[in-house]
Amino acid sequence: MHNFLSQLPQDTTQEHFEAIINTKQTRIERIVSFGQTSPDVGWYDQHENEWVMVLEGSGTIEFEDGTSKTLSKGDYLNIAAHTKHKVTHTAINEPTVWLAIFYI
Repeated sequence: MHNFLSQLPQDTTQEHFEAIINTKQTRIERIVSFGQTSPDVGWYDQHENEWVMVLEGSGTIEFEDGTSKTLSKGDYLNIAAHTKHKVTHTAINEPTVWLAIFYI
C-alpha cells in the first residue's frame, strides 16, 4: 500500500513528475509543484485526454481561448485531447499535489 500524499519531494526548486501507472491507453501521474508554472511561450497540446485533480495546494490552468480555471484542494477538471492549455500559477507557500490521468 502507498499514500499519494506521503514522501513528497524535498527539492522545491523544480516540479516533480512521478509515473504511478503507465499502459498503452492510460497514464497516471503524481505531479508536485512548488510555485512552478508552464514556460511563458507555447502550450501543452496533448494527443491524450487529461483528467486532473488538485489534492493539496492550488493551481491555475489557462486555455488558448483566454479562459482559465483555478483549482483548489478537491477540484478537478477534464481537458480534451488537443485542447491547448498551460499552468499559469501554483501555490508558492505549500506544495501543489496534482493527480493527473491521461487516457485515450
